[in-house]
Amino acid sequence: MTAHNGRGIWMRVIALIAIGFGLMTIREGGAVLFYDGAARDAAGSYVPFVLWFNFLAGFAYVIAGVGLWIRRRWATWLAMAIAVATALVFLAFGVHVALGGAWERRTVIAMTLRTLVWVGIAAIAWRRSTANAPATREQ
Repeated sequence: MTAHNGRGIWMRVIALIAIGFGLMTIREGGAVLFYDGAARDAAGSYVPFVLWFNFLAGFAYVIAGVGLWIRRRWATWLAMAIAVATALVFLAFGVHVALGGAWERRTVIAMTLRTLVWVGIAAIAWRRSTANAPATREQ
C-alpha cells in the first residue's frame, strides 16, 4: 500500500461518517419536525431553531460527504463551513439557555458531538487536501 492509498482510505472513512451522520440527522430531525407522535414526545423541550438548523444541515452533511468521497476541494471548504455554522448555532443555543429558554440536556450532548465531529472532519479533510496540493516553488 502506498502513502497515496492511505490518504484515500482516510478520506473515504470521513466521507462515510459524514454521509451516515447526515442521513441519521435528516431522519431524526424530520421525525420530530414533520410527524406527531413518539419522536416529538421524546424530543421534549426542543429548541426549534436548533432542530431546524440540524435538520437542514443534515443535507449539507451528505453533500459534503459525497464531495469528500470524490475528492473535491469544495467539500473541504463545506466541511469547515458546517463546523463553524454548528459552533455558532451551539453558541446561540447557549444564549437561549442563559436567557431562561426551555431546553433538553440531550441537546447539549448532541450539539457537542456535532461540533466535535465536524471540527474533526474539517481538520482531517484540510490536512488531507493540503497534503495532496502541489508544492509551490519559491523564485
